[in-house]
Amino acid sequence: MRRLTYSGGSMRRRRRENLWIHRWSRWIIAACASVGAFGTAYLTIVKVMGGGAACPTGGCDRVLASDYATVFGVPLTIFGFLAYASMAALASGPLLLKSETNPSLSQRLESMSWPLLLIVSLAMVVFSGYLMYLLAFELRELCLYCITSAVLSVAMLMLTLLGRVWDDVGQVLFTGVIVSVITLTSTLAIYAPISNGGAQAGGIAGEAGPPVTTVSSPDALTLAQHLTDTGAKMYGAWWCPHCHDQKQLFGAEAAKQIPYIECAEDGQNPQPALCSSEPEVTGFPTWEINGQFYPGSRSLEDLATASGYSGSMNFQTLQLPQ
Repeated sequence: MRRLTYSGGSMRRRRRENLWIHRWSRWIIAACASVGAFGTAYLTIVKVMGGGAACPTGGCDRVLASDYATVFGVPLTIFGFLAYASMAALASGPLLLKSETNPSLSQRLESMSWPLLLIVSLAMVVFSGYLMYLLAFELRELCLYCITSAVLSVAMLMLTLLGRVWDDVGQVLFTGVIVSVITLTSTLAIYAPISNGGAQAGGIAGEAGPPVTTVSSPDALTLAQHLTDTGAKMYGAWWCPHCHDQKQLFGAEAAKQIPYIECAEDGQNPQPALCSSEPEVTGFPTWEINGQFYPGSRSLEDLATASGYSGSMNFQTLQLPQ
């Protein structure tokens, strides 16, 4: 009769392990991570190439152009891509490497990967939480990519916690506290220089956008002065990637002399009322030359022709040494 008895606790454990979420959690985590990796890869390309992100609000470009979007001189999106790629590999790796001939190895890989999934997903949630704070209270922008990334991070953490039966809940809580403290402390240390005044350039309040990294030619300097003398205006915003491209064409020295009108309220010396008073200014940059409006970034040759500039047109610029 003893051989026919069984442990009720063991039976309950096996039933819990057969829940659908335990069978599919890894695949769902891998799917979430793949979506996040694709999004961060796309934003990295946008950041490096200097284009505009496909976003229904302008907040995405503003966030990408802010000081918070770069860590140690590297786009933050690259670190995000690596985190998502790690989650995808940890979640799907044991499933893809499952071996019928060596089940013990497959079991060890699965057991080892769960704590790593917990650590990485929790670190992502803590970091995303701080980024949401910056988005709401520092940048005051609506970035759908950022919000989506935060939602994906929370979803992966919940799937990790609910996707298996954890033998030692106390160890999970202890790990969670340690990872949260380390992640939050490191994040605050990384962003402390920016929070303590990194957004102010040269003592002037307001965002300035990325620095211009080209050297102006003498003719570009002459053209910039000519545009100023003839009453031309360039309407732009510090977060606008095409405005930065336009300044790159002029070079660092000439970019300081062009008749630039800052339309973003949080930029340096902003004039949003002047920008909104011109109905032709529907995007940035927009040039106003001799009463005519020219949308988009323009070549210096085009600006010279439109403004009646008659000087030399050797506008070639050089890249500043990094």
